[in-house]
Amino acid sequence: MSALLLIDAGNTRIKWALADDAAALGDWRAQGAVPHAEAATLATAWSGMESPLRVIAANVAGEPAREAILAQLRASVPLAVVEWFASSPRRAGISNGYRNPGQLGCDRFAAAIGAHALAPGKNIIVANCGTATTIDAVTADGVFLGGMILPGLGLMASSLARNTAQLPQIAQDGKLPAGFADNTDDAILSGILAAQAGAIERAFARHEAAELLISGGAAPYVAQALALPLRHIDNIVLIGLHAAARAG
Repeated sequence: MSALLLIDAGNTRIKWALADDAAALGDWRAQGAVPHAEAATLATAWSGMESPLRVIAANVAGEPAREAILAQLRASVPLAVVEWFASSPRRAGISNGYRNPGQLGCDRFAAAIGAHALAPGKNIIVANCGTATTIDAVTADGVFLGGMILPGLGLMASSLARNTAQLPQIAQDGKLPAGFADNTDDAILSGILAAQAGAIERAFARHEAAELLISGGAAPYVAQALALPLRHIDNIVLIGLHAAARAG
């Protein structure tokens, strides 16, 4: 059984997973993540694995990230065939409803593929809560309708601290206060979580969705503010790449 290396280069980190072609989605042999500044360590991690015959990579971090990843692939898996995943009009059971299908971020397209593969036959919302938060709608029969992009929790908190005279920088991983906040740190946390949750809940209601699939580093914090039927998925983009690779 051949091995497949999946790579998700987001705005903050490079996530990867090694899987068998026919393995269940999310059933990884190995996985890891590094900040972009530590991309040079990837070859060491990959060289200790069974050499994959195929690599499929999604990159939204620009040309420097692409070149850094390629250098690590050449050093560790030089014989693997590399595909740079891109949005297209249709793939792996998803029809891309964007006005210009190629303009859709490849991470959002992969997340939609992964979400539909995990919840076929349902109207779903997929929220990926990272540096930015993306909230997208997929129909039961696999049509990607579009969605929303907003700053992630960290960006919202940093924006308030940077652009106001007296508001502090807070950590995004605090405990959501019950009721109205009675101190400034909790008031900021309540506000940014309510903004994220409100956008997700608005999309969920508009789409008449049956389920929310939520992913990304900030997902556990946003999830606590939601009252929706949801599943927390660890790296929905990698799962979507796996589903796309299996579909051909």
